[in-house]
Amino acid sequence: MTWEEKSAAGEFMDNLTPEGIVEKLDEYIVGQAEAKKAVAIAIRNRWRRQQLPSEMRDEITPKNIIMIGPTGVGKTEIARRLADLIGAPFIKVEASKYTEVGYHGRDVESMIRDLAKASVARIQTEAMRKVSQTAREAAEERVLDILLPPRLEDDPDTEDGREAAARNRRTREKLRAQLRAGGFGDRKIDIESNATLPMAGIFGAVGSDEMALEMQDMLGKFLPGRRKSRRVGIPEAMAVFQQQEAEKLLDEEAIQREGVARAEQSGIIFIDEIDKIIGSGRSEGPDVSREGVQRDLLPVVEGATVVTKYGPVRTDHILFIAAGAFHGRKPADLIPELQGRFPIRVELSPLGREDFRRILTRPRNALCTQYRLLMETEGVILEFRPDSLEALAGFAEDLNRSAQDIGARRLHTIMEKLLEDISFNAPALRGRTIAIDAETVRGRLAGIAANEDLSKYIL
Repeated sequence: MTWEEKSAAGEFMDNLTPEGIVEKLDEYIVGQAEAKKAVAIAIRNRWRRQQLPSEMRDEITPKNIIMIGPTGVGKTEIARRLADLIGAPFIKVEASKYTEVGYHGRDVESMIRDLAKASVARIQTEAMRKVSQTAREAAEERVLDILLPPRLEDDPDTEDGREAAARNRRTREKLRAQLRAGGFGDRKIDIESNATLPMAGIFGAVGSDEMALEMQDMLGKFLPGRRKSRRVGIPEAMAVFQQQEAEKLLDEEAIQREGVARAEQSGIIFIDEIDKIIGSGRSEGPDVSREGVQRDLLPVVEGATVVTKYGPVRTDHILFIAAGAFHGRKPADLIPELQGRFPIRVELSPLGREDFRRILTRPRNALCTQYRLLMETEGVILEFRPDSLEALAGFAEDLNRSAQDIGARRLHTIMEKLLEDISFNAPALRGRTIAIDAETVRGRLAGIAANEDLSKYIL
């Protein structure tokens, strides 16, 4: 069953209502209810569209979204977690990296090629997982053939030949048991693997790594593969053989077709820094190129067919989520045609003290949980007292107000500075429990935070 058939059958979204999507996002992202609501509706509308007759289905296009808010408030994370939640192909691009056609740099259509590549890679990973057991068994047989080559000289029609074959089977099963138990970790064997074509540098200054990889893939299809013999440990040989056997079991054409279909029907492209391609109103200099990027972006968002190495990809039903801080600019400064292609606009609010406190403990991947687990690997138990959380949140809020506001990323710099000595000395602290309270936080950070010049560099 293809992705479209599964989606039409409701296999992915039957139980994932807008409310359910928001609840899932709440597990990882604090606050920003309006943005979560907007993306949840957009994803549910995809499922609704799949329930319609085919003649009406093609008429309904996604309502693209612009997220407006400062850095570090969760714009990218909302889009990334959303894609993971529904298993959709996802890429993040920066609008400022693209240039108008005719200028040196990446063209906007490359984002569709990147999405198709990500989609095919996701499908390939899923297919690999399905055949992994069969591939592992085949790889195991290849390793056993090297450890104990088959005896072709034994005649199965004679008594001696049958006895030799039975002994060989018993020995093979013993070796199999040892192999599964990891008993050949130090032993090395000779294997053959495909040698890759060195393409870097062929195109000189006018080329790119992307072009080199594309050429390598293309030439690999037409030129005979070159084999390279090397001596490796048995665990590595098992991994190489398992990869080779899995590739034999996969239908690459079917994977590419499925990848293109999923990119077209469920792909999400997050365009960051879209405010950076808004000009200042002048008609010369870099402003010309910025407006040119907007005009090049327009047909891709509007609905176009982009040629990729996996086949043509239609962009009509790809969901585009754009984001930007819009300091001194506003979405209305985009060219009118592009504004119309992003009808939904949500503003994300700056983070305050209570948001920082919740970020430290509430999400599944909460910062305090991360550091506690990291220290547990060294046998050190970290305990964060409630007053320490208040102190950390207060420092984050104050520093964001006095220096540049970098949102939740401020907590990362603060936590690293707070736990620097503990992290460095952790091997010598094995078996100890270390409590972090407000006094510890103030003692470690107050002096630095009070010195405005120093805090700009350290925190």
